[in-house]
This record gives sequence, C-alpha cells and structure tokens, in this order.
Amino acid sequence: MSTAHPSTRRKGGRPARQRHAHASTTKRATAAAPRGGKPRWSQHVTETSDAMDLKSGVFTSGSAEEIARSLKASAQRSKRRKGTPYQSAMSMLNFYINRAGRNLPKAQRNTLARAKGKLREAFGRKP
Repeated sequence: MSTAHPSTRRKGGRPARQRHAHASTTKRATAAAPRGGKPRWSQHVTETSDAMDLKSGVFTSGSAEEIARSLKASAQRSKRRKGTPYQSAMSMLNFYINRAGRNLPKAQRNTLARAKGKLREAFGRKP
C-alpha cells in the first residue's frame, strides 16, 4: 500500500500546492462585484484612526508643491497624530499612493512622487 508522505498532504486530502486553488477563483469573482454600500477598511482607517485631518481633495490637486504645502499644514495643525508632523504627512501620502495601487494614473503617480520630495524639502529633510 502506497501512502503519500505526510508533508505533501493536508486537510481534505489535497496536496499543499492545491489547498487554496478554489479560493483564488472565488476571490477574482467577488473582487469585480460592487461593494453594495459596505465601507472599505481604508475609509474606516482614515476616518477613525489617529490620522491627520486632511483638506478634502488634497491628493487630486495639480501640483506637487500644493500637495506638500497642504500636507505640512495639516500635519502641524492636527491633534490626531501620534508621530512627528513629518512622519504623519509622509505616512498619509504613502497610504494614499498604496491604496490607490494600479488604479492611479501614471501622471498622478509621478506628481505624488514629486510631492514626496517637496515634502522632505518643506520639513528640511535630506532627499
């Protein structure tokens, strides 16, 4: 009688590499489905965490200088932050870039990358 080595079999009798094969297909199907009004975790984090209070539409403004200026002002004014103003401002900028992901147009991504440099300059940090 031939039995498979214990390390190659998991619950359900499937080999380890196939354990979650069914889950990946369902994730793809549900990812394209509309959210149905359910709030996203990133929105919840933005609204309830100790994040800064940002001006509406700050990341969609046209220039990197304006984004950096607004983030700096919000970071210095905010009472809802735990770290330094620089840490909070850079964190929120990175949070926005990371959550937008592939949906962020290349021109906008370039503007936000330039805003990081301008933010460093605004706080007197080395590039």
